[in-house]
Amino acid sequence: MHCLAPHFLLLFPLPSSASRHALPQTPRAPPRLLPTQPRAAPLRLPSARSPSRAAAPVSDDDDEEDEEEDDDDEIDIRDADEEYDYEDDEREEGDEEVDEESGGEDEEEGGDGEEEEEEEETAARRRQSEEYKSQRVGKLVAEVREFGEDVIDYNELAGIYDFPIDKFQRLAIQAFLRGSSVVVSAPTSSGKTLIAEAAAVATVARGRRLFYTTPLKALSNQKFRDFRNTFGDHNVGLLTGDSAINKDAQILIMTTEILRNMLYQSVGMTASEGRLFQVDVIVLDEVHYLSDISRGTVWEETVIYCPKEVQLICLSATVANPDELAGWIGQIHGKTELVTSNKRPVPLTWHFSKKFALVPLLDGKGKKMNRKLRLSHFQNLSSPKGEFYYVRGKRKLRTNKSEQGNRSPLDISKQVQLSKHELTNMRRSQVPLIRDTLSQLWENDMLPAIWFIFSRRGCDAAVEYLEDCRLLHDCEASEVELELKRFRMQYPDAIRESAVKGLLRGVAAHHAGCLPLWKSFIEELFQRGLVKVVFATETLAAGINMPARTAVIASLSKRIDAGRQLLTPNELFQMAGRAGRRGIDTIGHSVLVQTTYEGPEECCDVIFAGLEPLVSQFTASYGMVLNLLAGSKVTHNQKEPDDVKLKRSGRTLEEARKLVEQSFGNYVGSNVMVAAKEELERIQSEIQYLSSEITDESIDRKCREELSEEDYAEISLLQKKLKEEKHMRNELKKKMEIERMAAWKTRLEEFESGHLPFMCLQYKDKDSIQHTIPAVFIGSLSSFADQKIVSLVEDDSLVAGKQKVDNEGQQYYPSYYVALSSDNSWYLFTEKWIKAVYKTGLPAVPSAEGAPLPRETLKQLLLREDMMWDKFAKSEYGSLLCMDGSLDTWSWSLNVPVLNSLSEEDEVERFSQEHQDAVEFYKQQRRKVSQLKKTIRSTKGFKEFEKIIDMRNFTKEKIERLEARSRRLTRRIRQIEPTGWKEFLQISKVIQEARALDINTQVIYPLGETAAAIRGENELWLAMVLRNKVLLDLKPSQLAAICGSLVSEGIKLRPWKNSNYVYEPSSVVTGVINYLEEQRNSLVDLQEKHGVKIPCEIDAQFAGMVEAWASGLTWREIMMDSAMDDGDLARLLRRTIDLLAQIPKLPDIDPVLQKNAKIACNIMDRVPISELAG
Repeated sequence: MHCLAPHFLLLFPLPSSASRHALPQTPRAPPRLLPTQPRAAPLRLPSARSPSRAAAPVSDDDDEEDEEEDDDDEIDIRDADEEYDYEDDEREEGDEEVDEESGGEDEEEGGDGEEEEEEEETAARRRQSEEYKSQRVGKLVAEVREFGEDVIDYNELAGIYDFPIDKFQRLAIQAFLRGSSVVVSAPTSSGKTLIAEAAAVATVARGRRLFYTTPLKALSNQKFRDFRNTFGDHNVGLLTGDSAINKDAQILIMTTEILRNMLYQSVGMTASEGRLFQVDVIVLDEVHYLSDISRGTVWEETVIYCPKEVQLICLSATVANPDELAGWIGQIHGKTELVTSNKRPVPLTWHFSKKFALVPLLDGKGKKMNRKLRLSHFQNLSSPKGEFYYVRGKRKLRTNKSEQGNRSPLDISKQVQLSKHELTNMRRSQVPLIRDTLSQLWENDMLPAIWFIFSRRGCDAAVEYLEDCRLLHDCEASEVELELKRFRMQYPDAIRESAVKGLLRGVAAHHAGCLPLWKSFIEELFQRGLVKVVFATETLAAGINMPARTAVIASLSKRIDAGRQLLTPNELFQMAGRAGRRGIDTIGHSVLVQTTYEGPEECCDVIFAGLEPLVSQFTASYGMVLNLLAGSKVTHNQKEPDDVKLKRSGRTLEEARKLVEQSFGNYVGSNVMVAAKEELERIQSEIQYLSSEITDESIDRKCREELSEEDYAEISLLQKKLKEEKHMRNELKKKMEIERMAAWKTRLEEFESGHLPFMCLQYKDKDSIQHTIPAVFIGSLSSFADQKIVSLVEDDSLVAGKQKVDNEGQQYYPSYYVALSSDNSWYLFTEKWIKAVYKTGLPAVPSAEGAPLPRETLKQLLLREDMMWDKFAKSEYGSLLCMDGSLDTWSWSLNVPVLNSLSEEDEVERFSQEHQDAVEFYKQQRRKVSQLKKTIRSTKGFKEFEKIIDMRNFTKEKIERLEARSRRLTRRIRQIEPTGWKEFLQISKVIQEARALDINTQVIYPLGETAAAIRGENELWLAMVLRNKVLLDLKPSQLAAICGSLVSEGIKLRPWKNSNYVYEPSSVVTGVINYLEEQRNSLVDLQEKHGVKIPCEIDAQFAGMVEAWASGLTWREIMMDSAMDDGDLARLLRRTIDLLAQIPKLPDIDPVLQKNAKIACNIMDRVPISELAG
């Protein structure tokens, strides 16, 4: 669904002291999630022994326990197929159990009671387990203090748990006790945290310290609560950017960025000399974030800078190259052992949801797609023998005999040559509604579920859509209502009123648009079984401990700026890994859903594609360069002891280079690069040799050797003549095409006014399959007054009047046109892609008196779109581009008829005399070429000549395969090519020229001191702003607004319905931002001069919202009709608080500014955005 809100602002005065500005709205009914239809009856609670589940079971048989126990010994990352092995759970029709069909209402109530008892028993077991663990930890610590560290061994650590631990956990703990660093790669929810917990027990017992790092603040808060339950409040601390709780505790939880910044001050020192005093162990949780484009460098820097005597425990989800990660850490840090496991403690099964059924996605062995999901199976079921159907515009007879031979069942386009339109219609008929899939989950006892939808609005709309579906018992609903009252009393501003009705029914949304307090509340209710379905964006898969019985992935692709992008295998398995609760479920379910864009074939493609390797994202930053190179200060501190000054002597560029070149990318490069380059060199040499064997000269030489002199002369003469005739044929074909397009251009000019004719577009895909697209013609691109759409095709250089196509002195200018297809897609195309235009069409009659004509209405609808076009095909005559329509264009697209209902008699006559002449000349030339080929085949020496030609064609195919391999190797080499040092030098030049640091003497200037101490994306720019004297005259709220303008990257306006306001900043703040904009431009110019691409942000758009909050407005006041989501504003305010909290700690900052920053920080850090709330 598309948000059609405009992207410009109008100012409106408000009665309050701060003014707000609003986004204008076009008056229309809000979009519906689904077409209007009768409401389905609310879901009732079926019996735990309902006949529907007996008839269509989806869980695995339970008779494989012995086999699974034996499989526990297979702890090897490369045994990837083990994850998919399960028994075929399909049953024959009618295979119901009689005793289950006789259940009545009494049984239903009894089943509900049993489920409640099971949940209560599970919760009780959890509490007992936590109490047991806490008692055992306390006892072990006391024993160590009494008898010494020798008491600590594997058996003692394993004894703190009241359940047997898994083999990979045992191997990791034993490696840790041997003094090694450990890399653990295991599936999501497999129990990796237990390893860190055991290490923490040993560390606390020894009286030493452990740092535990996570990628997210939310995850840090969760680990903080979990570790407190085990080790007690006094032993666990939390360190965030703007606050600290018990920062001297033995176990300190923090984000990885905070640890990296601590290590900057300790590079090259031992742990006791630096800021890691008494720290024995560092746990890097979710270390696979090393591949994250924006943040991955933090994990690499942490490993590089960490003192070698500190043990590292790196916990990662399953990846393709854990051995490379362990090898790298072992090389630069010390002895490191690798422990891998593919075995999930709760086995995972894959299902596929269609409109009328939930079926296993894979076959019984989990090796390939379930045959019942193949397109051929679907067609055989839906079409009687001998039925006629249309493929590629032709009427064919459908039979049950397979025509696919040995083709792979994983590619729907390769099984049957369907057009895009036919394929879309077939898939659309199988797309289930949310209610359909939810009913399937309910009937098969697969709740609770996390339902991944890749948009906030999609999550909220799904909750709203299910508000009349009851998923809770009366007692559960009462408990939710009670919890809501408690939450409302404690945090009245944090209630998400639009979600309350759904929550009382057992459904909720969880995404970045929600307040963190509200998300924590939803997580708590979900873990207690009071929420049955959570609709969430993919951020929920990032490590939050919120497992479910089922994970539903609503789509295999998601929207990006360039169109739609398939999920990677790593992303898919990260989400699917949320399925299966250890100790509760015997099996986890992952459900993929049929969509218009992808079906079971694409799902299997991703599942079997194999996991992606970790890839280095090491990049230099201003903070890195300053902290590694900084030596003595211009402002000497005489109170510092000599040894501290000595340690701050700075590093030369060569010393810094040795550190930078320890990156993961360089390690992988040192092992892989040489082999890859050698293979690439061999392939290129082979390609060069084979290419020389198929040149005209080489073929001519072979013909001389194999043929007699007389035969050679005859064939050579005919081949020369054939070459000339082929060239003439190609020229005539090109001329024919130009004349065809010229004829279409003339006819389309006639349709720029009047009715909107129907038309048919055509193109061939990469497999040379012809596709046809029924559509309605809107008009030429030049008829649009808005340049936004015209600029889209400037890359093709084919905007009307800008590019000519020459043909023997003739000049032709292709033009772009717009059409709306029957599958509700917009198309941009040139005359090249037109197959037919029809006389009939949509009449040029307004829908109501005074309303615009249909053509103008459709043009306005197009201009409201986000302009995210996909390029379907391209040629020298222009490209064919496509974009999804919106709900507003849906009804228009429904009026485009199918091609079968339009006959050739309905087509517009488009052939000019010039085109007909060109066609005739081309046909004559083609016959001449054909006749010449027959003549060559009839020559005496043709058999020998044919063998030479066949060998040339075989060689060409081999060259194509080698070139494909060469391209893959080149991409791999480009991925691992070290780039960190080049960026380091570029940044150092900017720092030198900005007078922050003298690279030659390592003397750091006050600007550099401030920048080195800041945490942020562009530390140099932040230091320049905070050291500017213009900030000294600002009030605390105005200072907060300026800080907010520096950290608002990625925050967006999301106008919706009546929510279209944002506060605008005061005139003072606006004036300061305009003044700072000039300084920003000078830094941007300096960065561009040296090739540095670090963002340099300042944006006044949200400064007014920050100023309003810092002025003391309540959350309800500031969010009333706001065009921002709660979560977005909370995130912006937390970023602002984080920056404000740093200011008092920064060196060489004016005390007035530090005082104002403290005041602003204290005012802003309040409910409902306070991190310590709850």
